[in-house]
Amino acid sequence: MAAFLLGAALALSLPPFTWGWLAPLPLALLLRIWTGPRRTRAAFLAGLGFWGVHLIWLPQSFTAMFGGLGALPFVPMIAAEAGFWALLVYLLGGRGLALVGGWLLLDYLRANLGVLAFPWGDLGYALTEAPGRMLAALGGVHLLTLVVLLTAYALARGRYLVLLPWALLWLWPLPQAAGGERALLVQGAIDPLAKVQGLDAGRRYLELTRAGLAANPEARVVVWPETAVPQLPDGLEAGLGPRALVAGVAAYEGGYRNRVVWWQDGGVRAVYDKHRLVPFGEFFPWRPVLGWVYGYFFDAFGLGPLADTVAGTRIEPLGPYGAYVCYESVFPGIARRLVREGARVLVNVSNDAWFGPSFGAAQHFAMGRLRAVETGRWLLRAGNDGITAVVDPYGRVTARLERGRPGVLAGAYALLDGRTPYVRLGEAPVFLLALGLLLLGRAPRRGPF
Repeated sequence: MAAFLLGAALALSLPPFTWGWLAPLPLALLLRIWTGPRRTRAAFLAGLGFWGVHLIWLPQSFTAMFGGLGALPFVPMIAAEAGFWALLVYLLGGRGLALVGGWLLLDYLRANLGVLAFPWGDLGYALTEAPGRMLAALGGVHLLTLVVLLTAYALARGRYLVLLPWALLWLWPLPQAAGGERALLVQGAIDPLAKVQGLDAGRRYLELTRAGLAANPEARVVVWPETAVPQLPDGLEAGLGPRALVAGVAAYEGGYRNRVVWWQDGGVRAVYDKHRLVPFGEFFPWRPVLGWVYGYFFDAFGLGPLADTVAGTRIEPLGPYGAYVCYESVFPGIARRLVREGARVLVNVSNDAWFGPSFGAAQHFAMGRLRAVETGRWLLRAGNDGITAVVDPYGRVTARLERGRPGVLAGAYALLDGRTPYVRLGEAPVFLLALGLLLLGRAPRRGPF
């Protein structure tokens, strides 16, 4: 029970909760438990507590859409994630320092498991609200995870002075970021079902855009969210003039594509198709083997025979705009690649309406904020029903629109150049350090720490 409750407490230190400053405390106690007897069982129970709280939005969202059957995937999913924790503790024999390195390597593996990659649960997101999140510019969110783990490890060894540098991460003053350009982010707040039933989404977005530009004529770029319209509507040139439009559209070329287009000066200049698709949502792994299972759930949910979305094959910016779609915001490598290819501002188009009233949308947004810090770029985020916001290169939310209602958000940003150490080097230095800690922790020594 203690392990389960400590796991749940650790989950409450991650977004959307604002208790990140407490993260090392339950983690230090878990490290102590995991060096004692029955540690594998304790790790599994802690994992159930952590993932049960961290991902509670899954059954909340899915049951709202599909009824009771929507909660079925939740149980095996949290059991599998808890099993990874138990396997880690079992393999490493409860060695404290080895657990630090092993945990970080496990996070990397979970985020890079091919079609099943799922990078939720990284402990570095506990620092999302702390000025110390700027360390992500050096080594990404995984460097922040390492900081949390090492702080907890020191506490578990009774080195309480480590709380001083930990406190500094929350008191570190940050400079202001100047934005010389203006953007207009449009939030249509359209029920996806209304589009299927024939609502003219193009007219809604054009009307909101024209009203927003009338009040903010200095805006240089307009952003519409993920799949805002089935195709670009007529009248764009009259409504936008010389301004750029970065918009999510539903495209059909050899199958359905979740696309972002860059429109300017009367025509489409470039397109980006979503590269990282949502498993079991936008594509269905191992369909030849599991087709009968998918067919059962498609029928039970009244969805019909769903086809896979066609994934994009190139990760390239749309001119100066590093555009990516929804789920891709939790994969640091997408934004990093766009900046390496020349993006001067990040543009995240999203549709979080399926999260419903759960905290999933807030958690998704909080994770995506760190992409601005990692890359040293402003982030313009437009969501169908929110969260629509502007984030500066220090991870601050400088402007935000109320979720769930149609509207426009005018915000300042800047087109920036240069590369952070993370953009240049990626995760390699952090994971080499993690491997070193794993090997050092496995060396013969007295006691678990």
